[in-house]
Amino acid sequence: MKDNGIRVRLVDRRPAIGSVTLCFLTTVYLLLATNYSFWSTAYGYFATDHLSFLLFVIGISAISMAIVTAFSAKYVTKPFLILFVLTAAAGSWFTDQFGVIVDKEMIRNAAVSTSAEAGHLITARFALHMLLTGILPSLLIIWVRIQHRPVLSKLAHNTAVIMACLAVFAVVGFGDYRAFAGVGRAHRDILDRLNPFLPITSTIRFAASSEEDAHVVAEPLGTDAHRINTAGLNKPRVTIIVAGETARADDFSLGGYARKTNPELEKQNVVYFKNTTSCGTATAVSIPCMFSIYPRTSYTHHKGLATENLLDVLSHAKVDVSWLDNDTGSYHVTDRVEYTLLPPSNNQRFCKDGECQDAILLDKVDDWLDHVKGDSVLILHQLGSHGPAYYARYPDEYRRFVPDCRANDFGSCTSQEINNAYDNTILYTDHIVSTVIDKLKQHSANVAGAAIYVSDHGESLGENGIYLHGAPYIVAPSQQTHVPFLVWVGDDLAKSAGFDMNCMAKQADGDRSHDNIFHSVLGLMDVATKVYDPNLDVFSACRRLTEKVASVK
Repeated sequence: MKDNGIRVRLVDRRPAIGSVTLCFLTTVYLLLATNYSFWSTAYGYFATDHLSFLLFVIGISAISMAIVTAFSAKYVTKPFLILFVLTAAAGSWFTDQFGVIVDKEMIRNAAVSTSAEAGHLITARFALHMLLTGILPSLLIIWVRIQHRPVLSKLAHNTAVIMACLAVFAVVGFGDYRAFAGVGRAHRDILDRLNPFLPITSTIRFAASSEEDAHVVAEPLGTDAHRINTAGLNKPRVTIIVAGETARADDFSLGGYARKTNPELEKQNVVYFKNTTSCGTATAVSIPCMFSIYPRTSYTHHKGLATENLLDVLSHAKVDVSWLDNDTGSYHVTDRVEYTLLPPSNNQRFCKDGECQDAILLDKVDDWLDHVKGDSVLILHQLGSHGPAYYARYPDEYRRFVPDCRANDFGSCTSQEINNAYDNTILYTDHIVSTVIDKLKQHSANVAGAAIYVSDHGESLGENGIYLHGAPYIVAPSQQTHVPFLVWVGDDLAKSAGFDMNCMAKQADGDRSHDNIFHSVLGLMDVATKVYDPNLDVFSACRRLTEKVASVK
């Protein structure tokens, strides 16, 4: 009995607070402590219209209070308030530090990240941030005693508070509708940084779509595809596609960047398309999109799953297709072709802590070329320039731009150090792609070779306070959507198949995109099918035998 008495006295010493009051204090905390990027961005969007911004603040505060109060119920309040606080704390870190918007595609990208990738983002500063802004406030919520009203009284009181908040929101919204509508149309991302509501909504949307996508069966595509061998080649036609990771065109010297980041490729007689845009700003979008038949404007994740892709069409044409992966996977692109994920091999020559440098891809190419027996396509999926641990992507001999950032936490590096490390990754990618071309040349007696390099998306390196990638496409900076794209065609293949590389070089300044990949590879591999569109084939205008590769009617 004595112990029970002590416990009662200890409980009694905890401060008591009404559930709606606790919801109010939590809402104030969330809006003030975890939404710096949201408020600063919104303030900039309203420019000098300070009255409209003040009304916007009132409206957002009111609707936030209404949402949080909706969870004011016995046995529910504390778990949900803690969820809100921890989510907002994590979201604010990535939003404030990297300029990231946690939308559905960002959640999708996070869901497929490896433990090694995630580990690069869990820094000491992140842990301290979570302790101060997430864990300690959550412990405070756990500590206090909530005084709940009787059920009917509570329902009436909560409803009154919620309705009052909604009324304030409505009055403010309609009272200055013209200003809000104008800002909303001009800046559709205005609510995209609101913590914790956007991250939670995005997670729910992702979970719902994942459940639906789990039962999708891909519809056949290009089943009429066949090789036509217009050149009359007596050896296999081979294309190696290097699918880059996080390489931005701004840092490619082939496109005019002042630093010599492409010294090897500059000697390879490649055609570089310097005005190329990506399908997405994250791997989980761009990789399946670039291999799909859909253009960026109509592509969706569901469509990508529900329709066979380029690799399937090549397979229908009896082209051997293989994929070697040094990244996080193929995102279902390879569901029906030969696929090998390399990091689990833990090859000590190339790998450390669950990740491998891209030389592991080169290690496999000679053996693959030695065993080619017919027309074949090999895709090499790089780890490339994936951040924030740029320093881990290249060996010491490619540490040419120094001092380079040697940390996962950008806060411990200068802007120049970050740029130096990133440029070293581009320098190493230059070596990887150039070596692929050299290997094709070395096997030219047995194969008619070609190579394509294209990055999945770009990267922000601090421009306008934004880092990494994954911004919603509609507001993404050009650094995340402007990507390098180049092709190389072996001399024997170019001559026999009628590829005029000088003609292509003259057209290299035209606008290109990931939309071109599907049709260009079919044209390069001399595959005829009704789904082929010569207008999207970068080779078609400079191939003398174009009419023989036209779509089957």
